[in-house]
This record gives sequence, C-alpha cells and structure tokens, in this order.
Amino acid sequence: MERQRAKIIGIARHRLSTDGDGVTTLVAFHGCPLRCRYCLNPQSLGDGGRFREYSPEQLYTETRIDELYFIATNGGVTFGGGEPCLRPDFIRHFRELCGESWQINLETSLNVPADNIASLLPVVNTLIIDIKDMNPEIYRNYTGRGNSIVLPNLRLIANSGRQSDCIIRIPLIPDFNTDADREASRAALEQLGFTRFDLFTYQIRKH
Repeated sequence: MERQRAKIIGIARHRLSTDGDGVTTLVAFHGCPLRCRYCLNPQSLGDGGRFREYSPEQLYTETRIDELYFIATNGGVTFGGGEPCLRPDFIRHFRELCGESWQINLETSLNVPADNIASLLPVVNTLIIDIKDMNPEIYRNYTGRGNSIVLPNLRLIANSGRQSDCIIRIPLIPDFNTDADREASRAALEQLGFTRFDLFTYQIRKH
C-alpha cells in the first residue's frame, strides 16, 4: 500500500555541491509553518492545487534516473520546501525505497514537532538548518512565528551526537538583524557543539 502522498512544488536535477555533497536532486515540498518576510519559495505557501501530488514510490521512480550520478559522487536527494520535516513518513518510506547508497539531506527550519525530527534522524545524512536568528524577537518579527520549539530540536540533534552532520545557515537579514545578532546566534550554537556554519547576507531587491 502506498504511504502518505505529498504535493511537490519542484524537482531540480543535477545540482552540484549546493545542497549537500556530490550531485543532488532537490525536491521541494509544498507547505511551511513560517511566513518569512523574504521568502525564497512563496509558491510553497497557500493553495497547492496546481502542484502534482506524489507518493514516495512515484518520486523514487522519477529520481532514480540519476542513481549512477548519486552513487559515483556520494550525492542523492535533498528535500526542501517549504518544510520537509512536515513529511517524516514520506521521507522515511522514500529511504526504504532508495536504500543506503543515496545521501538524503534536509533543508529545514526545525520549526516542527520534536517527534518529526526524532523519526527523521535515523534516515537522514545531512541537515541544512536555516536558523534565521536565535533571538526570539528577531525570529518572530521575520518569520511571523516563535522559535520556542527550535532550540529543543537543536538539543535533540546535539544529544544524538549529530552536530557534525549539520550545516547551519545564519543569514544577515537587512532591516531585521545585525552582525552582532548573528555572532550571538553563532555563539549559542557553538555552545551546543555545532561547528559547520554558512554565513551570508540576504540580497533583497528593493521595488
């Protein structure tokens, strides 16, 4: 029997060292708990009626065309969105289909229930965590939602000894945080044992 189906807003093949190691296929889910002011994928929000719904089996059939690339380069599938951690059952079943030879990566805000993260850790190789900012006020102003469940999820990952499998994106967000805020976020994350950071600045087009 097919497991949970999910709406997917896009599938991008042959990405090289941008969403994890090697050649990857980026699979973007519809649906996100956040409403970020500078959302990079606004099509992941609101009505998903125009997007195709996939089962894990259908997605595996579509992505395995690149299996030789994945295996040769230590690549695989990166799930993004939207928020892929809203779909733990789908991703776990996809892992059963593709086996252990593919890398599975997640691009996530971690703003999901802890049970979702706990169920995904055994099947995921790399987590690319878009932390926004660790300051609760800055986070809420930017995303429209609190980050009270993000810190426990970071601790869950740390307690599992998975810090080295995480790349944490800490952006400088114009009009929302400063370099000092970003350094404070980094210091808090280093205290939890995280060491791999991607520091960058959002490039905002003014209209």
